Amino acid sequence: MKPLDISQVPTPCYVCEEALLERNLQILDRVQQKSGAKILLALKGFALWHTFDLVGRYLAGTSASGLHEARLGREEMNKEVHTYSPAFKEEEIDEIARISDHLVFNSPGQLRRFRERAKAANPALSVGLRVNPEFSSAPVPLYDPCAPYSRLGTIRKNFDPAILPYLDGLHFHALCEQNVDALEGVLGAFEDRFGAFLKDVKWVNFGGGHHITREDYDVERLIEVIRAFKARHRHLTVYLEPGEAVGWQTGPLVASVLDIVHNGIDIAILDVSAEAHMPDTLAMPYRAEVRGAGEAGEKPHTYRLAGNTCLAGDIMGDYSFDSPLKVGDKIVFEDQIHYTMVKSTTFNGVQHPAIAIWRKEGRLDVVRRFGYEDFKNRLG
Repeated sequence: MKPLDISQVPTPCYVCEEALLERNLQILDRVQQKSGAKILLALKGFALWHTFDLVGRYLAGTSASGLHEARLGREEMNKEVHTYSPAFKEEEIDEIARISDHLVFNSPGQLRRFRERAKAANPALSVGLRVNPEFSSAPVPLYDPCAPYSRLGTIRKNFDPAILPYLDGLHFHALCEQNVDALEGVLGAFEDRFGAFLKDVKWVNFGGGHHITREDYDVERLIEVIRAFKARHRHLTVYLEPGEAVGWQTGPLVASVLDIVHNGIDIAILDVSAEAHMPDTLAMPYRAEVRGAGEAGEKPHTYRLAGNTCLAGDIMGDYSFDSPLKVGDKIVFEDQIHYTMVKSTTFNGVQHPAIAIWRKEGRLDVVRRFGYEDFKNRLG
């Protein structure tokens, strides 16, 4: 593996480092091999389809949140496709059913409405229901699928056992960037509420939010938890569908300094936008790490890094550097491959970052460049 050569990267540009992605996939595959579970790539977190040949060597398939993600999984990886949506549309259900292996409904109402039609479109389709174990542990309410009044999944009170003959599996999702202890809590609540029905189904999907590839994640404990669950329910196939864990720490967003202005503090204006290209830094919120930089005041030269849009709050944060910044310097925002790319926009017409893959042999492949037509065509 040759380290990423920043000098080769045009800006702005997202760069996925192939060797780092494969490292994550190898960790996930070890979980599959030792636990007997199947792991899917959740496309909502990582959908860089130019890497799907590699991803498909390790994972069982993809999980989708609707028609377009399902098509992407089928067309570009063509392994298992599992599709869930809070609500399916009548005009899409036939196509979704045809290209999916598992179809997961959010409510008994949607199941009753669409099951027969979906099975007619694809007789081999495996049908599931998402349930809500009513166990909240997600660190941020915005990302808590089990928060009070959540629309996601069916609570035990609303679960009708009369639908069991039409179900092949149950799905739950309650985690967000969490370790295995959180899964243990959710799994306990799930079995307490829905365990009596497990004898009637063939599979259980543990959802996403498992930060399996993070350095401090207890991978061995996860394997033990899955194996213990399978020992209690020997007939069940277990699925996990991480997205962030696939793209975690697999590459940066590289930007350039366009100008430096002073208004009480030094401000470096970049050719990227927090609002358009790093939206979770504002929504989550969190502070992105910048290569070679420290906290404000930690190093001799402090700058506010800001985006190139008209939004006053388009600010990445205050960072310090060993040397003064100058126009043309490259700024490397670490870990911007998962969720960031799938959420990016063309807001304000600012240049959308290119997408590149840094190959293991030390070659930069720019797989997508964006221009005026991308901005124009999404508006009409």
